[in-house]
Formats: sequence, C-alpha cells, structure tokens
Amino acid sequence: MQKFPFDTVLIANRGEIAVRILKTLRQLGLRSAIVYHGVDAATPAVSMADIAIAIEGSSPIAAYLDAEQIIASARRANVGALHPGYGFLSENADFARAVAGADIAFVGPAPECIELMGDKIRARRFAQQIGFPVAPSVIEEDEPETFTSRARALGLPLLVKPSAGGGGKGMRIVRDLDTLDDAIAQAGREGLRYFGDNRLYVERYVEKPRHIEVQVLGDFFGNVVHLFERECSVQRRFQKIIEETPSPALSVELRERVCEMAVGIARSANYRNAGTVEFIFDGQEFYFLEMNTRLQVEHPVTEMVTGVDLVAQQLHIAAGHELTFSQSDIVSKGHAIEARLYAEAPEREYAPTTGKILMLEYPECDGVRIDSGIVQGQEITPAFDSILAKVVAHSTTRREAALKAAHAMRQLVLLGCETNADFLARLLMDDTFLSGWIHTGYLDEHPHLAIGPCGSDLPAILAAGALLTRSVRNSADAVPRLHAELGKWRN
Repeated sequence: MQKFPFDTVLIANRGEIAVRILKTLRQLGLRSAIVYHGVDAATPAVSMADIAIAIEGSSPIAAYLDAEQIIASARRANVGALHPGYGFLSENADFARAVAGADIAFVGPAPECIELMGDKIRARRFAQQIGFPVAPSVIEEDEPETFTSRARALGLPLLVKPSAGGGGKGMRIVRDLDTLDDAIAQAGREGLRYFGDNRLYVERYVEKPRHIEVQVLGDFFGNVVHLFERECSVQRRFQKIIEETPSPALSVELRERVCEMAVGIARSANYRNAGTVEFIFDGQEFYFLEMNTRLQVEHPVTEMVTGVDLVAQQLHIAAGHELTFSQSDIVSKGHAIEARLYAEAPEREYAPTTGKILMLEYPECDGVRIDSGIVQGQEITPAFDSILAKVVAHSTTRREAALKAAHAMRQLVLLGCETNADFLARLLMDDTFLSGWIHTGYLDEHPHLAIGPCGSDLPAILAAGALLTRSVRNSADAVPRLHAELGKWRN
C-alpha cells in the first residue's frame, strides 16, 4: 500500500459528501477533521470525524464559504491535506491557492486548472483551440455593444448562461426573441448574485439533447485515464435527478469517441486529480459543455461499475503518487443508476420543503448503496441545497438496476419532511424511462410523473380516509354544545 505524506485530512464540507469522504479516510487509516456550523452540530459527519471544529458566519452558508476561517481551522488541527468535496469552495482557485500556500495539500487540481476549466468562457475557447466542437455561441465580453444582435443572429432557440458557477443557476432558454433582453438581464443578475460574476454567453440551444459526461483521473506524471461515461439527462431546472452508467444512447464506437475526447481535453489542460468533462449529445455529435474540476455528486455510479474508489484515488494523487492502473485495466461491469433524494415537493413545481425528521429508515438491499448525511431527529432547513441522500442501484442490466432503485425508494421511510421519493419511484418505473428514450426535457414532456396518480384529488382522498376513522367521524357528527342547549327551537 502506498504511504501518505500526511496523516490527517480536513473536510471543508458537510452532509452526505462529508460522510462519503470520511468512510474512505477510515478505510485508508487516515485521521479526519471537519469544520461545521452550529446547525450541523448533531449531524453524522460531525460525529464520525476524529476532530470537529466549529466555524461561524452571518449565515450557515457564509461559514462554509469563509476560506480564511477554514484554513485557520486546518492549521489549528495540524492537517496535512484538505478535501473540499463539491460545492462551496471546491472550485475556487483562490481557495486552492491559499490552501497550498498554507503548506496543506489541496485534494483537487491545480489552481491554474480550476481557473481555466472553471470559467465556462475560457474553457470553451480552450476546447475550440485544441480542436473539439462546441455549440455555436457568442460571448458578451468579446464585443458587449453587439452582444444582443450577435445572439439574435444565432437563431432560435437560444440558451443564456453565466460564465461562472453551475447547478443551472442563471440559465435561461429563449424561444422568442422579444424575451431575449429580459433573459440576458436576469441571467446577469443571477450570475452576480450567486457567483459574483455577471459575464454571460449565449449558445444555440440543442432541442432534446442528452447530457453525457466522462469521469477522468490525471496524476503528476502525465497519466490521464477515463472511467467511462455517465448519462445525466433526467433533470429539472437544469439540475440532475437521475444519473446512470453506461448511457443507453451510446454504441461502443460513440462511447470510445466521447471518452477519448474527454481524455484529450484533460491531458491538454495538464489536469491532475479527479474531474468530469461534460458534453451535450444531439444523437450524432458531442459538443463540449464544461469541465467540473472536482468530485461529482453522481460519482457513486462510476464506482459501482468499475470498483474504483474515486475519493481514494483523489487522495493518492494529492499525495503525489502515480496512478497504479492504466486505461486497459479499467473495466465497466453491469449498470448503475443513482436517484437523488431531495427535500422538495415535485407536485408543487419542486418547491423546497423543510421539517424535522421524525423517522428515518433506509432499505437494506443487495446491490443498493445509500449515501446519506442526515439522521433521525435532524431539522431540515432552507439553509442549504435540498439534497438529503442518494440511492444507487447496481445490477447486470439497466432495467434491473432501475427497478431495484425504484424498489429501494419505495422501501425508504422518511417522515416529518416532504421528499421526492414517490416521484423518483414513479420515474424509475416509467415505461418511457425504462426504454431509454430520455433527454434533458424529459420531465417537461411527462408532467404526470411529478403530479402523481392522485393529482388534484389528493385532498379529497385524504379527507375521505380521515372520515373512515371513528374519532374523526364522531367529531363530525357531534352537535356543538351551544346548539344542543337551544333545544328543538326552529325559526
């Protein structure tokens, strides 16, 4: 076993990804430290860590974005490495640079790579320069005064996107040129609010595309490998809900092509550590979309089919070790599907929900992995992203994996906070989904999946069910005391 030049790793994150990293640290015999805001004091990640350090902020999110406070905590705990997880500061080049400046190994790519590939505009230009296709687009900063007119010349439909950030924030589809100016203004405001960057670009929107991404690993010795592709086409509001591997849309030849494209981009960027190269696929051509310079939420499906622990590989690379396997050593077996459990109400346009978890029981099924960062008794608040857990199923075929995931979702018990569990089960058992004919607009074309079988009749059904209970029926039939004292008087 390769030795590490550090014995303690700080996790600058929370929730299910923090728990996920903690499990690998234990397996590798490394000590763990974690920073946490007070609202997370009773969470599994904090109780699992060897060292837990409280941090403060004007809000819980502000605390987890306070780079100076987190690095000071890392120094206080005398850690040798820092894992940022995903979200928060994971793709912040200045943070990565400050971590390295504190003589702490950053478990991620070099700051220069984050700056290059984390900026969508720079990344697109880079991909074009090295010969990879991107969707036709115009960039605001090239010539701001003609930005709108150049965007109009692309032709409808259009997609307005902020240069920074992710998760669908700020993105707008434009199907009517009369709404283009408003879409640009709104996207700019959201880009500034969420990412502190209001730079925009507009690209030709591909109708009914598939979202295909490729997992890559690169080390300090110039080795770059891929761990095959993931399909992430089932989304709501540009945010992923279901991810799977392999993609049901790709032939062997197409799979080889997109994976080679991803490796070519990563190698040209001198990429080190784990990263994901994302593409839009129109059925014939792949268009470079962006590169996420971090671990992805959906990485478990790749781990399930390849048997490779991606967090362990991140740590080995950060320690300066060479990859111990070549491309030919990586084999994909079977099919894996991940469903994201969110605190939200799909029937109410996926509105976030809150509440105290009164009961929590996860299913125990062969071939099913649960990544979770919550515990019974925990209060779910609007302070963070609404993801609660991930249910990942692996089987020999796609259909078997989907039905296994649906069964697990049906067996899951979470009371006290509304979730999308029933919606996910319906989606995974939907005939069209099982056929593999999915795209990024799939849920818009199948609104019944969000509404469910009860639809608008749900209140009436609940009322009828309540009236079947004796206590409710007796209360309904009872004559109020004031009326009873009136006797048989009639008007």
